[in-house]
Amino acid sequence: MQASIGKRFPAPVALLAQLAALLAVWGLWLAVAGATGWHAPLMLTAIVQGLLAAGVGRVLGLSIWWVPINLAFVPGLIAVQTHSMPPWLLLAGFLVLLLLNWNALTERVPLYLTGPAAEARLIEHLKGMPVDGLRFIDLGCGLGGTLARLAMRFPEGQFSGVETSPLTFALAWLRCLPRRNCRIRPISLWRVDLGGYDLVYCFLSPAPMPGLRDKALREMRPGAWLISNSFAIPEVEADLVLEVGDWRGSRLYAWRPRSVGAAPDATSASG
Repeated sequence: MQASIGKRFPAPVALLAQLAALLAVWGLWLAVAGATGWHAPLMLTAIVQGLLAAGVGRVLGLSIWWVPINLAFVPGLIAVQTHSMPPWLLLAGFLVLLLLNWNALTERVPLYLTGPAAEARLIEHLKGMPVDGLRFIDLGCGLGGTLARLAMRFPEGQFSGVETSPLTFALAWLRCLPRRNCRIRPISLWRVDLGGYDLVYCFLSPAPMPGLRDKALREMRPGAWLISNSFAIPEVEADLVLEVGDWRGSRLYAWRPRSVGAAPDATSASG
């Protein structure tokens, strides 16, 4: 699956979306003023520009977490300049989004959260496995909600998660802290040995999937499962495809280690 230009070069695409929206609003307001003599208030102009920038960004492939940034960027600048809000508040909001989505910048993996329908399909799959002593890991566990609920649903199993976005890890760690069979670590998925797990789950992006294919082939043992939410491994047919049935048309792609290595020209990705 080829990554879109928005996911490959998010910052330049976000800037392009801002400039395109600014030009569009400027042209629109010139036309309206020429026809009616009405001049739009500055904040209304900023809000319309933000809406257009958010929409253009999504069309160009930016991840959903860019929407509030593109939407609020120009209105935030106007609010700061007119002293209607303290400058630190805008900076704090930006830092929170950055810390939640750190991996979008470092590894091109934005914060995706497993939806209820996908979680239900994952639970169905786990019910068909021996759960006594089950070892499960979530690569890039986000806020840890799915992991905490699985640990509560299957107390006989051991559930692990890894997450490197600082604020995201802290929230996931706190969420799973009450669960004795749930553990979150602040390390990269590339530093985890997958050999000891019965099921490896991830909801990443197209970018790391070739590298994950090679890692699974090297490390996972026969009989284990690798399940990816929404993103398939390039050139490798899944052993099992679970239709989620949500509004996004999501699927869970499941492979055994032997089939993960089926691609003839698999190349290693750095991580």
